[in-house]
Amino acid sequence: MSKTNPGNFFEDFQVGQVIEHATPRTVTEGDRAAYGSLYPTRFAIPSSAEFAASVGLKVSALRGPVVVEEHPVEELIAFHIAFGKTVPDISLNAVANLGYAECRFHQPVVPGDTLSTTSEVIGLKQNSNGKSGVVYVRSTATNQRGEVAIDWARWVMVHKRDQTAEAPETVIPELDAVVDPKNLIVPKGLDFSSYDFTAAGEPHRLADYEVGEKIDHVDGVTLTESEHQQATRLWQNTAKVHFNAEARPDGRNLVYGGHIISLARALSFNGLANAQLVAAINAGAHTSPAFAGDTVYAWSEVLDRAELEPGKNGAPGIGALRLRLVATKGRDESMTLRGEDGKYAPGVLLDLDYWSLIPA
Repeated sequence: MSKTNPGNFFEDFQVGQVIEHATPRTVTEGDRAAYGSLYPTRFAIPSSAEFAASVGLKVSALRGPVVVEEHPVEELIAFHIAFGKTVPDISLNAVANLGYAECRFHQPVVPGDTLSTTSEVIGLKQNSNGKSGVVYVRSTATNQRGEVAIDWARWVMVHKRDQTAEAPETVIPELDAVVDPKNLIVPKGLDFSSYDFTAAGEPHRLADYEVGEKIDHVDGVTLTESEHQQATRLWQNTAKVHFNAEARPDGRNLVYGGHIISLARALSFNGLANAQLVAAINAGAHTSPAFAGDTVYAWSEVLDRAELEPGKNGAPGIGALRLRLVATKGRDESMTLRGEDGKYAPGVLLDLDYWSLIPA
């Protein structure tokens, strides 16, 4: 009997199947440092323990017999770690990760937290070519206390092992297009009423952004083979297409889609420095593949604004800004998402719709 695991293929999945993913992962200060070396991120809360404390996010954590004060890491660090746990079981044999929905960040993650992830298969659809199919899963990451840190749905195209295997019944789950702002979770203790705009880097608050406004984040970063692979290894994402040139017909290593998300989010600081915390990801699509040598730029569109009601999901001085974050291969000064044919414009790599918490 083989002791190695080739990963699941499309025909191995069944709707209702629950998978407990291996190797829980403890978040460390090293993750924060590595993230900052990989992405040009400068958001104040994960960058400064003092700033985090000033807005109520200094978290007491028990380390053995000692209580220490920690401040949150970037939300996407926790997302990448939790996502990476799912790869060996869900997307080791993926063609590509296709999209996300209904992702909510339930509470800040701090160094010392250990994340474990489980997934439930919620949908299946074989592709017409019979060579692959789309697997829909809902994944949940919990910390060492059993508390939910993040949950999300995603769908991924996975190769079939046996192209003659019978196609399963098609089940496509109904997923909300947008997380209702009433259901956004504001971290316990968060208070922007004494927010330091100078330290944060920009003066703009919720009311300064208009629905329909587009923001060109200006800067670009050229992808390198070593950095995208280092990032993907950091999150223990083992998908073959990112590391093994023989896993794709074109012989190229595909850049992990999450690497593009983090890069675009970091670039968005220029113009959105006060969009401090990602509260939810409404939808996301990796619209084109990215490879080493591509230069990535980003722009954002304001989709909505929401006042959060204190006493329910609100807190002092906090609002929510719904943003579309678009990453492009090469800079698009016209900031065009789709052409007249309704298809994504050439060069669009990422279309991410998310809610961020911002001073009101």
